[in-house]
Amino acid sequence: MAAAGGGFEDPSPDVLAQAAAAFGLLASPARLHIVWALARGESDVTGLAERVGGALPAVSQHLTKLKLAGLVRSRREGRRQVYYVDDPDIVEVVHLLVDRLSDRAAPARHRLHGL
Repeated sequence: MAAAGGGFEDPSPDVLAQAAAAFGLLASPARLHIVWALARGESDVTGLAERVGGALPAVSQHLTKLKLAGLVRSRREGRRQVYYVDDPDIVEVVHLLVDRLSDRAAPARHRLHGL
């Protein structure tokens, strides 16, 4: 790993590829909403579809992709498959980004209401 201008080590190509893959999956608004919802609490696919406003088959496909990437896990409860985010780092990144963007959007909404 080469040292950057500030003396920090650059991440390995493998780490960068993994990070890019995770960000790529989260680049979909639907998948990001699903991870956001699951970060707030576990749910089955029906509950997620209702919460994020998506069709059941589409939400199921998104969950499959997130699960294959290791961003979401599931467990069986009787006949239901319950999904959850088991990676506190992913939860932290999603919360940080969404919260910051929400905070930035709030003043703009207040300005628009004053027009």
